[in-house]
Amino acid sequence: MVRSELLETLSAEYPHLKPEQLEITVRGFFETIAKHLADGGRVELRGFGVFEIRMRLGRMGRNPKNGLPVAVPPKRAVHFKPGKAIRNRLKE
Repeated sequence: MVRSELLETLSAEYPHLKPEQLEITVRGFFETIAKHLADGGRVELRGFGVFEIRMRLGRMGRNPKNGLPVAVPPKRAVHFKPGKAIRNRLKE
């Protein structure tokens, strides 16, 4: 599902809300999560899951074009751990 499909689904489910209102709400939701993660925080949505930042260590990689080794620097990456409700729905 992409953002436009999400907005269409929400619009169908909540016809009393204007599409502009839904767009503002969805944009604000994602921006708030992204800002909190960028600040080093953890976002826990009960029943859905947890977003958190994890450090990836530097390593030696390989250039796919010529096969030469390349140093890959350490970096921060977003990790998502699904909540119990989501895991159970995926088992069905």
